[in-house]
Amino acid sequence: MTAREEDAAPEDAAVQEENAPKRRLWWPAALAAAVALAVGVPALVASGTSASGSSSLSVPADDSAEAGFARDMATHHQQAVDLSFIVRDRTSDEPTRTLAFDIINTQANQRGMMMGWLDQWGLSQHATAAPMAWMKMGHEYQAHDGSLMPGMATNTQLAKLRSLSGRDAEVFYLQLMIEHHKGGVEMAQGYVDAARNDIEKRLAQSMVVAQKSEVELMTDMLKERGAAPGVPAS
Repeated sequence: MTAREEDAAPEDAAVQEENAPKRRLWWPAALAAAVALAVGVPALVASGTSASGSSSLSVPADDSAEAGFARDMATHHQQAVDLSFIVRDRTSDEPTRTLAFDIINTQANQRGMMMGWLDQWGLSQHATAAPMAWMKMGHEYQAHDGSLMPGMATNTQLAKLRSLSGRDAEVFYLQLMIEHHKGGVEMAQGYVDAARNDIEKRLAQSMVVAQKSEVELMTDMLKERGAAPGVPAS
C-alpha cells in the first residue's frame, strides 16, 4: 500500500462509520417485532404440558374468563400495533418512534402468547359472545365505527391519524393511545380479579403495570408538545 493509500484509509473508515448509524437505524426494532411474532406462539406451546400452570384448570371452558380475556385482549392489542405502525411512518420524531416500536414489539409478542394459549386449549380464536361479556359488568360496550371495546379508536380516527404528519400525528397518536391503554388496563385488571390461571394472571398484571407507566410517559410527551390527554371530537 502506498503512503497516499494509507492516508486515505482512515478517512474512508471514518466516512463509513459516520454513515453506519443511518443504515442500522431501522432494522433492530423491525427484527425484534418479527421475532416476537415468530416465537410468541411456539415458545408458549413448548413451555409445558399445561398452559394453565394449574392441574385444576388444564383446559378452560369456551365461555371462561380465561378464553374471553385472551380473545378480547388479542383484538385490543392488534389495534395498538396498527396505531403504532401508522405513526411510525408519519413522523421522524425519535421519542415517538421509539415508543411506537416498544408498543409494537411488546403487544405483538403478548398477542402471540394469547393466541398460543387458545390454540393449545383447542379453542377458537374468534369469539361468538359479545366483547368483554366474560367480565360480567352488567352492561355491554356499544361498538361503533370499528371501536369494539373501551379505548379502541374508531375507523374515522384511524383515517384521521393516517392523514396527519409531524407534530400533529404525534399528538393525536398519543391522545388515542392513552385512551387505548386506559381501556386495556380496565380489561386486564378485570381479568386479574377473576383469574383462575396463574400464568395468564401474571401476564395481565404485567399489562396493568406497564400500560399505567406508559400512560404517564405519554401524558408527559403531550405536555412537551403543548397538548393534553383527551381525544378531540371528530
